[in-house]
Amino acid sequence: MQETPQDLQPADAGETAEARQSWWRRLSGGLKRSSSALGAISDLVSKRFLDEATLEEIHDGLIRADLGSDTAARIVDVLSRTRQNAAITPDEVKAVVAAEVEKALADVAQPLTIDAATKPFVILVVGVNGSGKTTTIGKLAAKFRAEGRSVMLAAGDTFRAAAIEQLKIWAVRSGTDFVARDAGADAAGLAFDALTMAKARGIDVVLLDTAGRLQNRSELMGELEKIVRVVKKVDATAPHAVLLVLDATVGQNALSQVEIFGKTVGVTGLVMTKLDGTARGGILVALAAKFALPVNYIGVGEGIDDLAPFSAHDFARAIAGLDE
Repeated sequence: MQETPQDLQPADAGETAEARQSWWRRLSGGLKRSSSALGAISDLVSKRFLDEATLEEIHDGLIRADLGSDTAARIVDVLSRTRQNAAITPDEVKAVVAAEVEKALADVAQPLTIDAATKPFVILVVGVNGSGKTTTIGKLAAKFRAEGRSVMLAAGDTFRAAAIEQLKIWAVRSGTDFVARDAGADAAGLAFDALTMAKARGIDVVLLDTAGRLQNRSELMGELEKIVRVVKKVDATAPHAVLLVLDATVGQNALSQVEIFGKTVGVTGLVMTKLDGTARGGILVALAAKFALPVNYIGVGEGIDDLAPFSAHDFARAIAGLDE
């Protein structure tokens, strides 16, 4: 289903208390399914002491929540060392979960940095079908424009006429340059033309969309490699960032996506979308443990303000079901 942009004006860069509270409401609301799944774990302890059997159930629940074996083991170890065979409240369990999740994510919570000295700064956006690439590009374009940057959107998803039209809507509403070709055109050629034009016009940022592709289709992944090769003919240092957009609802499948896209095009950062529609937000923790790739942004809805830089502290408290 084609999405259309909503509310293209993000909150002011200088975060107000009101904007902060608004984001927290969206984040905690979006992660309610994940926090509810973890809530079942803390409910275990409201009825019994923290014995070996309960600890084992907690461990299994954390694994089912996609937090990964390493983080699950650390949480159970903390509980075992501090409160085994003693009474513990659900909120105390949530606090331990939040603390360990924050530790696991602290190093990967890194904002996307645009090098103002590099013009254009080229961001290649990749991912499987339906992950939310085009919408993410539109939201990023609006954010960069709000920061005073000039932006070009390049419609590199030449397989789908709807994707070209969708990106064009974002370009018009966010006031960005837009480059496209007819559906079915060569995506690498489109990328070459877009970067050449952006360079001539002194554009600050180019956001290059690509067709969604399954990570197990070698011929489609080969096309991505071709795009990268052609981009380097315009600027040997480009692309300067490669963002992999991941749909949180896929859970463990995200691990193979990161691995294969990383090998193919050298992913530099992750964007996790659709956290508001799944109980599997914990997959971010497993991804951090395995790949240690920066998580640049997360999305908890379709509005422009529902995509924001990733905060390990906020995410950990929201997913554990704690207040801000």
